[in-house]
Amino acid sequence: MRHILAAATAIFAVILTGLAPNTPVASAPATAPEATMNEAMEDLLSYVQGQNTTGFIVMRGGETLVEENWPAPENPLFKIFLYGETESGALFEDVASQQKSFIAVLVGIAVDKGLIDVEKPVSDYIGAGWSKATPAQEQDIKVINILNMNSGLDDKFAYEAPSGSRFVYNTPVYAISKNILTAASGLALEEMTRDWLTTPARMTETDWRQRPAALANVGNPTGLVTSPRDTARFGQMILKGGIGADGHRVISEESLQAMFERSATNPAYGRLWWLNGGEYRIAARGAREDGSLVPSAPADLVAALGFLDRRLYIVPSMDVVVVRTGADAPDADFDEQLWRRLMRVLN
Repeated sequence: MRHILAAATAIFAVILTGLAPNTPVASAPATAPEATMNEAMEDLLSYVQGQNTTGFIVMRGGETLVEENWPAPENPLFKIFLYGETESGALFEDVASQQKSFIAVLVGIAVDKGLIDVEKPVSDYIGAGWSKATPAQEQDIKVINILNMNSGLDDKFAYEAPSGSRFVYNTPVYAISKNILTAASGLALEEMTRDWLTTPARMTETDWRQRPAALANVGNPTGLVTSPRDTARFGQMILKGGIGADGHRVISEESLQAMFERSATNPAYGRLWWLNGGEYRIAARGAREDGSLVPSAPADLVAALGFLDRRLYIVPSMDVVVVRTGADAPDADFDEQLWRRLMRVLN
């Protein structure tokens, strides 16, 4: 993979000199641009590998620029999220909260099918009494509030604020979206995901699994287990405007764009997707910070982010998909450092 640029340069030299394909060509020192590009790629891969990464893919224009897999780190927490290995040597991992963005797509498809109206109360789909709020307070919580993380509930489902009034990253309340989907569709989550998403996107290495007891207290008992390649295929479907690898539409452009509309309570968050380019962001832990999600990245970047620095980045303006799996990155500013290096390679 790292020698693609050098090979391309040699082929280009043959074409320019008009030599026959089998004519020996003397090797020449790398040109300055080629050397710079190779150095940038080496720097990127060295950095990523040194950050406890197990899988790393960069795609541009539908072509794979980089695909690297590294062994699992000796990290007890990481091993809780590990489910084996693919035939290509990549790891099957529970991608943690990245699953939220997959669920957002399933909700969008349900909207397309007329099964869900995000402006209706959650109780219209799963019945009253699903929270600890009063009946009147609960009736005000709409499906869109679950997707925008502004339900007004705490992680014990107790009422804290009016729905739609503030952003609180809340995984247990998010998990109600799965109940909404299954109730509205009459399908099991696994069946729905296969029929609506993974089959048309040709994602053959993705499934829902019951999480082990060590993760039972997070309020979200089912984990999405997948591979870097399948995550990249998911990203490509988004990048193509909702068209799957089999050529069929998976989700409408209208529902796709709705996922990336900035919520009123956090400009860095849409419908279970993180968004770059906002004036400020409210992080998962609740702190407000000025500036974009990833300042070094293009403003139109959207991201599915998960615990242990699981990353899926999609950049429409550059036609780029980036996937990163592994254990927690040592660098606190990992996203920023990664994108500084990525931009040197991509530019």
